[in-house]
Amino acid sequence: MGSIVPFQDLNLLPSPFCTNPTTTLLTPKIEPKAEPLDEPIHTHQFEFHHNTPGPFNSSSTIAFFPNSQNTPVPEPNFDQDNVFSEYYRISELFRSAFDKRLQQQYGDVEALDPDSRAIVSVNQDNQLSTAVVSRRKYDKRSSDLVRVQDLGMDDQKYFRDVVRKTRMLYDSLRIISVDEEEKRRGLGQGRRARGDLTAASMMRDNGLWLNRDKRIVGPIPGINIGDLFFFRMEMCVIGLHGQAQAGIDYLPGSQSVNGEPIATSIIVSGGYEDDEDSGDVIVYTGHGGQDKFNRQCEHQRLEGGNLALERSMHYGIEIRVIRGIKKYEGSVSSKVYVYDGLYKIHDCWFDVGKSGFGVYKFRLLRIDGQPEMGSTTLKFAETLRTRPLSVRPKGYLSLDISMKKEPMPVLCFNDIDNDHDPLYYEYLAKTVFPSFVYNLGSTGAGCGCVSGCTYGCLCAMKNGGEFAYDNNGSLLRGKPVIFECGPFCQCPPNCRNRVSQKGSRHRLEVFKSREAGWALRSLDLIHAGDFICEYTGVVLTMEQAQIFAMNGENLVYPNRFSAKWAEWGDLSQVLSDYIPPSYPSIPPLDFAMDVSRMRNAACYISHSATPNVLVQFVLYDHNNLMFPHIMLFAMEHIPPMRELSLDYGVADEWTGKLAICNE
Repeated sequence: MGSIVPFQDLNLLPSPFCTNPTTTLLTPKIEPKAEPLDEPIHTHQFEFHHNTPGPFNSSSTIAFFPNSQNTPVPEPNFDQDNVFSEYYRISELFRSAFDKRLQQQYGDVEALDPDSRAIVSVNQDNQLSTAVVSRRKYDKRSSDLVRVQDLGMDDQKYFRDVVRKTRMLYDSLRIISVDEEEKRRGLGQGRRARGDLTAASMMRDNGLWLNRDKRIVGPIPGINIGDLFFFRMEMCVIGLHGQAQAGIDYLPGSQSVNGEPIATSIIVSGGYEDDEDSGDVIVYTGHGGQDKFNRQCEHQRLEGGNLALERSMHYGIEIRVIRGIKKYEGSVSSKVYVYDGLYKIHDCWFDVGKSGFGVYKFRLLRIDGQPEMGSTTLKFAETLRTRPLSVRPKGYLSLDISMKKEPMPVLCFNDIDNDHDPLYYEYLAKTVFPSFVYNLGSTGAGCGCVSGCTYGCLCAMKNGGEFAYDNNGSLLRGKPVIFECGPFCQCPPNCRNRVSQKGSRHRLEVFKSREAGWALRSLDLIHAGDFICEYTGVVLTMEQAQIFAMNGENLVYPNRFSAKWAEWGDLSQVLSDYIPPSYPSIPPLDFAMDVSRMRNAACYISHSATPNVLVQFVLYDHNNLMFPHIMLFAMEHIPPMRELSLDYGVADEWTGKLAICNE
């Protein structure tokens, strides 16, 4: 078990930059280094509906302190540890829209989850002590500084799963709330809904924000270098960077044990004229002295976040660095944020900036021995998408093993050995079903929505009265099976209910790695809820499968895939009356898929108990519930070049993959 230890006591040595440290520490100026917003904030109020629900796995736990739901949200303490004025204004408006509904739904439940795994202090024997945690409001962040160290593999998997589930709930809330707002007022009518603020507000009111009970110095358990975020509030929810807009996250001196502020993370976005970023080396400009247009108009002072960075340099405290990249291809927001690891501040000085005013500058160096920066991988993938041979002249076996059968090319890369295995199979873009499947259960009936499907049409009714996707093609809620519009429907190809049948929208790459053998990744950024591709093969009845298995053929059994679809869109932690989706129901799948000679790129996806891809069963070209298509969707934001993983239910005990991937 890893250790979560209190941060060391800091001595009271005065800063070499302070001529009057006592005065500066007692009266810090609350003036954050404001970062440009993801997009202009506009407030909307709307009623949140839920028709088809689904709870989290009861055996899974999330590290948080649940709060009481029958007490009003207290006024926030607007001190320098929580610069949330704009966020709080917005969240209160959203909260007021939900207040009546929340009061009707929630009671004063005081039960404590015995498996909450709350972060606790360390006793004298350096062992984690047991904590009894009571429900409380998340009105402010803790002032306790701790560092997490020596986490074992089981601990790393646990915290990664906690973060994954929290982010999945956040993205589900964000997507569903925007869809509900567009449904209420009409698509394209009025200003764009801020689902990121709505999701964060609801999770905060339900005590679902992570890492609020302790302030973590250094890496956050469960967050990996290269993880992507599209919204500032998402980073607040998981505790990576606790400021809604400020670029410097720090513990103020008023809360510190020794009265000195300590910085823990910064966001580098390139939006300030005196910043310099060359990757491993950053010259970061302090905050203060700017007007409302982010123009420097007066000298900066060594206080607030500036003093916190200087003190962190003095004590040798590492800083988490998140980079904001503007207008990255495929991003759902104006920026994409990527966690790039830990840096140390090596120098600090007062200089004349480009504007002619004095600014504080901090020179940060990246700590050695960490994985490659996520921002570097993003830039590399961007080049690969347009000029693959220019950056990787050797190793490509094919620039499209699908031979144009897919909407986007599927590359095949191996610079490890001479294995050409993926080239020896016929690429199968769509699953091959027995002919009788199209005769049994096919009614020939379809919707008559000539201009595109609307709520209340036949296909919506087949899905329980709602659509499975939003207007961007993202999965709203996982269901036992989804009915997409098919060949008998009169709606156009761009209908919102035609998503997975169109094929992959992402540039996939089958590649050979030293650790995992053949695997699959994307050159594109994949959003949580996005369709990735179909898992294809030749469908066999169980009688046929028994014969093929005796001949040593490679078979996949769809009934063994874990039901991760039930976790996507599950709002049981924020809505007490949320019911698991059960309609349309699907019988046990009594068939196998032969992928011995005909397959697609999905067959090379790795197995994982904590996957980033889920299986969703879909019907569109026939209505036989016993033979659905196996469609794959992203459970989380998947950065370019990150390996895709799937829970097969049963995998090879030695390799952690299906045997077909390692022949």
